[in-house]
Amino acid sequence: METVNTATKVWTRDSASAEKRDVWTALKRGLRGRCPRCGEGKLFRAFLKVDDHCSVCGQDFTPHRADDLPAYLVIVIVGHIVVPMILWIETDYSPSVPLQLSIYLPLTLILSLLLLQPVKGAVVGVQWALRMHGFDENAPSEISPG
Repeated sequence: METVNTATKVWTRDSASAEKRDVWTALKRGLRGRCPRCGEGKLFRAFLKVDDHCSVCGQDFTPHRADDLPAYLVIVIVGHIVVPMILWIETDYSPSVPLQLSIYLPLTLILSLLLLQPVKGAVVGVQWALRMHGFDENAPSEISPG
């Protein structure tokens, strides 16, 4: 006679994954430009080029593509810093337009360049933690031609 197992299994994200990935830890490591898995290896091989793999733990970064999201986030962050400052200075001091442009344009450029790599690292870290993968060009297409 066979015994029937009546215990039900409840599916959770933790039970489905072999490796638990904390989003906040991966985000913080990505902000620092480190591997979201081990926190030791470098995430970037150039200013905005994500390395193929971690030099310490060997984690593969090739499926993680940040695309345009970091640029949009940097625009939002820099806008929320620079625009209130511009409005405050214009309201209280009314400096000349050339003086304003000579301050705001370089400030916007420098802030954008300083934030772009950390924000991209954070996006890649979150993608890794949530197991999100970019578009695979070698994967078969669901739409067949003609």
